[in-house]
Amino acid sequence: MSLMEFSAVQLAGKIKKKECTCREAVKEAFRQIEEKEAKFHCYISLDKERALKRAEQVQAAIDAGELAGPLAGVPIAVKDNICTKDVKTTCASRILSNFVPSYSAEAVVRLERAGAIILGKTNMDEFAMGSTTETSAFGVTGNPWNPGHVPGGSSGGSAAAVAAGECFAALGSDTGGSIRQPAGFCGVVGMKPTYGAVSRYGLVAYGSSLDQIGPLCRDVADCAAILEVIAGHDGKDSTSVDFAAAGEKTDFTSALKDDVSGMRIGIPRDYFGEGLHPEVRKAVLEAAELLKDKGAEVEEFDLPLVEYAIPAYYTIASAEASSNLERFDGIKYGYRASEYEGLHQMYKRTRSEGFGPEVKRRIMLGSFVLSSGYYDAYYLKALRVKALIKKAFDEAFARYDCLLGPVAPTTAPGLGESLTDPIRMYLGDIYTISANLAGLPGICLPCGLDSRGLPIGLQLVGDCFQEKKLIQAAFSYEQARGRFPDCPCRAEETAVPEPAVPEPAAAGSKAGGTDSDERRRG
Repeated sequence: MSLMEFSAVQLAGKIKKKECTCREAVKEAFRQIEEKEAKFHCYISLDKERALKRAEQVQAAIDAGELAGPLAGVPIAVKDNICTKDVKTTCASRILSNFVPSYSAEAVVRLERAGAIILGKTNMDEFAMGSTTETSAFGVTGNPWNPGHVPGGSSGGSAAAVAAGECFAALGSDTGGSIRQPAGFCGVVGMKPTYGAVSRYGLVAYGSSLDQIGPLCRDVADCAAILEVIAGHDGKDSTSVDFAAAGEKTDFTSALKDDVSGMRIGIPRDYFGEGLHPEVRKAVLEAAELLKDKGAEVEEFDLPLVEYAIPAYYTIASAEASSNLERFDGIKYGYRASEYEGLHQMYKRTRSEGFGPEVKRRIMLGSFVLSSGYYDAYYLKALRVKALIKKAFDEAFARYDCLLGPVAPTTAPGLGESLTDPIRMYLGDIYTISANLAGLPGICLPCGLDSRGLPIGLQLVGDCFQEKKLIQAAFSYEQARGRFPDCPCRAEETAVPEPAVPEPAAAGSKAGGTDSDERRRG
């Protein structure tokens, strides 16, 4: 039995019992990457040499009794907009193709402190702007369930890597559903914590009031274990919350209880209207029935303002993006145009050549809604809608412990379908963006397969800092559902003429990434 068949927590237990070593786990992960990466393209950069060296260090700490947590020795992947010291962080953009941070994000620091081993940086939509992982400057990621379909986005590389068995777990970021939607499309578990629950220090900003780092895993137990490690106050992030001061604890693994008796679960009628695919509706409502059979009180209710969430979200997110991406000018770091006359032409050419079409579209939209004469008409109005949406959720959580619904209107679309119609891509976020606007936690887990064999995602949303309720409900459903089928690609022997794994970084090299031309696809 391959080590990749085990969850992250199970693997850590095997390492602790000396049934395998950290080095063996890392080598098995890279074997899977060598076999499958050419087909799915989950990663932008890898560094096998660094990971194996780290495995020896972690193994020594485990043997000495210094590391005993549920993630000690577990190989993980990190989305490429989360900074990693001395390893490329490109945000899947040409403008940052050679950027090597001098520090790691706080979430990465905490994972490494817990004994996790980073394999590499995963592919994503450029600057997290997209829902398909097709806007990356380094090529398209395929869905492991069917490479002709998208894995979702923007954390598509992380979700696909977990589904394909190219890592045991991964970090992603969620601005409008970028963890939950790809988790749903790839048949894995993904969680967006409450805004402020996890430090954003080291996360390259897209929409600062919406962004949040979270885990993508094979099951709910892994999700709880990772969240327990990365959550908590960080003085380097003024928006991070001190759980202890708020009377809350970050012992999320304590919520892994198979018990929903008496739990009140609301189903928003507005999430089951026009546009929802019948197969998705059927699978999600069957999941609700499972929870009801286990003792939960399930009822439908009206959640107003859903139709206004998308315009409000894209107005706010684009406005914040236009401000955040202003720093990428070719002066301080990153890509700079080779031919220009004068400073202004250098700015123009650098940004024109460095940013992709979707990023340019959102920067222009954001600049427009913030411009004189339009600020009040668009941006301030969107902020008012955001406040009304938060109020509607507050009223819902006065009655319910969590809300249940689909994560997306359909299963994963085919490659190329969304990019030809950006509005259609934006509308696909209808069930996820409200949680970001209101700062709420949400978890997605698989609840079935459609007629094409593609995963269907179930989403649970909770009140602020009520992650434990979500984890308990998700775990209970997972127990009732039983083990979800493994992605068929795990059983396939993919013929790869040449290893897709980049060469290990040369001695003294700061990054283990591949050259963009070698990894470019599509």
